[in-house]
Amino acid sequence: MSSSRSIKLRSRLRLVDVVAQAVRGLTSRKLRTALTALGISIGIASLISIQGITEANQADAKAEIDALGSDFLFITPGTGIGEEAELLPYASAMLETHLDELEFVAALYPVDARARRNELVPDVQTGGVTVSALTAADLDLLEPVNGSVSFGRFHDATSVEVPSVVLGSLAAERLGIRHLVGHPTINISGNEFAVIGVLDEFELLNTDLNRTAIIGLGVAETLFETPDNPSAIYAQVPPEDLDEARDLIPAQANPAAPGEVAVSRPTEALEIREVIDETFARILQALALIVLAVGGIGIANIMVISVIERRGEIGLRRSLGATRKHIASQFILESTVLSLLGGLLGVAIGVAIIFGYASYKDFEAIIPWFWLSIGVAAAFALGAIAGLYPAWRASRLDPAEAVRPAA
Repeated sequence: MSSSRSIKLRSRLRLVDVVAQAVRGLTSRKLRTALTALGISIGIASLISIQGITEANQADAKAEIDALGSDFLFITPGTGIGEEAELLPYASAMLETHLDELEFVAALYPVDARARRNELVPDVQTGGVTVSALTAADLDLLEPVNGSVSFGRFHDATSVEVPSVVLGSLAAERLGIRHLVGHPTINISGNEFAVIGVLDEFELLNTDLNRTAIIGLGVAETLFETPDNPSAIYAQVPPEDLDEARDLIPAQANPAAPGEVAVSRPTEALEIREVIDETFARILQALALIVLAVGGIGIANIMVISVIERRGEIGLRRSLGATRKHIASQFILESTVLSLLGGLLGVAIGVAIIFGYASYKDFEAIIPWFWLSIGVAAAFALGAIAGLYPAWRASRLDPAEAVRPAA
């Protein structure tokens, strides 16, 4: 008794063969492949570079805030009713006496005088240098403003009682004071003042101090009839007491009219800048995603055209036993490889842009590894999605119709 067994033959296609077919399909059209991958790379590069540049800017802003100190309060005249508001003469002493939260308090007083290199320079040619005064109680001025002396020394209890002056960096430059050799002097409204020190430059906040000549208030009152109403008070407060001190200062500085005392935290300007950076980063990221979407549409379009151009190849492979799954796999893989090529190129371009920007701005280069991985994953997903319709269309071609020559 004989028996027969039916043998069912199935078409098989190994993964390595699918990859080889996909790579061959892309390399046979090099220019088209390169231009299509470039569209994806622009989106990925934009996404990564935007995030990296934003993070570098934010790190720089945080470093600036840390350098300034987050514990600095700036007290100035507020809004008066009927007349210009002024800080009371004893405001600085009142704050130091009644607010234990304040670590350092120092005031500056405006002086109506003109600083010149010597009496031969016309009185109107001041170079934008302003004159301010302080008392022996304000010798801690450099503490709250995070300042330092470039050369010479700052005022002490003796120097504030005699005609001596400390210059801001810009004031010294405009008055031609580059050293203290020979005991240089400057002329302030007809009076000679000995230069005893020059401050380092304030690069961020407190930049008004760069162009200020600081003298003693007692001397200013005698020579220039300077009033004892401060123009500004600088206070340093522990970060944990900052909000409480900010609320208490107006009532302590001027109990009768606390509304005439304005208290600001200058580092808020840098924090606002950081928020603005984040907002623009989100907008630019959205634009980068749009570019990615356009790139995906471009891939889909190219793959559809590729299906039309390769009808003969598809029909021949189908007639030789390739299944619809094999054809679909090839076109999806082609689309994915094409997108990944663009994604890797975009990563390289984005990282290069980050390093170039950091070098230009003298920032620390920050590589956004999370967004870098997101970019590669997005390229992979975009390629797979963009290849779905062309793959489906290729797999549905009838073999007989596909190999038939066009009429």
